[in-house]
Parts: sequence; structure tokens; C-alpha cells
Amino acid sequence: MTQTDQPGDSTVWLTQEAYDKLQAELEHLKGPRRAEIVAEISAARDEGDLKENGGYHAAREEQGKNEAKIAQLEDMLRRAEIGETPPDDGIVEPGMVVTYKFEGDDDDEAESFLLGAREIEPEGLTVYSPQSPLGQAINGRSRGETVSYEVNGRTQTVVILDAKPFTG
Repeated sequence: MTQTDQPGDSTVWLTQEAYDKLQAELEHLKGPRRAEIVAEISAARDEGDLKENGGYHAAREEQGKNEAKIAQLEDMLRRAEIGETPPDDGIVEPGMVVTYKFEGDDDDEAESFLLGAREIEPEGLTVYSPQSPLGQAINGRSRGETVSYEVNGRTQTVVILDAKPFTG
């Protein structure tokens, strides 16, 4: 299952720590990293013929990637909601670690993920956006519920085994 956050999507739930980390990354990309790329472009330009200058084209491509990442982070931080840890009430919402299994699977085949922004992916824990097919299907649902949703033209049915606040 894959998902992407698109500009204009709804609010992105972030912890204060994740917000600060993304803000620091944005400042690095806008400051030192942007300056490094400009220096690489300038140095490659000084080598002469730009049509056959692989270093110049690579640096320009890197510049495009950097600017796209800056735009993505700015959009996300603009939409960010710094969240308190959600209540431990078993209801799925952003900021919760959700444990689920596919209907018919044994409990030992259960998987867990954080419902939130992919950019805050903590080590060892997958993150799904509330806008992903699974996220949309289970958001607001409770521990013990069985939920069906569409993904890649197929219907998947999952059982929500647990929903606990993310504390990491």
C-alpha cells in the first residue's frame, strides 16, 4: 500500500518533535543546501559547453529536487497541526499506533502502523496517512471493528485489534 500527501490535502498531524525536525530540514534545504547546489552549478558552468556538461545537468537536476522538497515541506508545515497525544480510548485517529489484521488471518499475522504524516516515520514503524485508503477507512473507527475499503480495485477487509497513542 502506498500513499502520497498532495498539496491541499487536509491537516497533517505532527508531534512538536516532528514539526521541529521538519522545520530544521527545511531551513537546511533553503540555506546551506541551496548554496551548495548554486556553487556546484557555477563550478560546472565554468567548465564550458553546457550541452555536453554532465556535471552541470546533474547539478540542475539536484536543484530541481531540492526546490520540490522545499515546496513539499513548506506545504506540510503550513497544514500541520501540532498535536497533543490523543486519548487512549481505542478510537483510531491521527497520532495513534493502530494494530490490525486482515480478516481471516491469525492474530500472529497482525501488523501495526502510525496514522500520521510519512515524514515523521519513526524507526521500525510504518506510517500511513489519514488520506491513504486504509487511513480513510479506519479513521474514527474503534478497537474491535471490522472495516472494508478499496485499494487497487480490490476490496480489503481488516479487523482493528488495537489503537494506542503514539508516544515515541
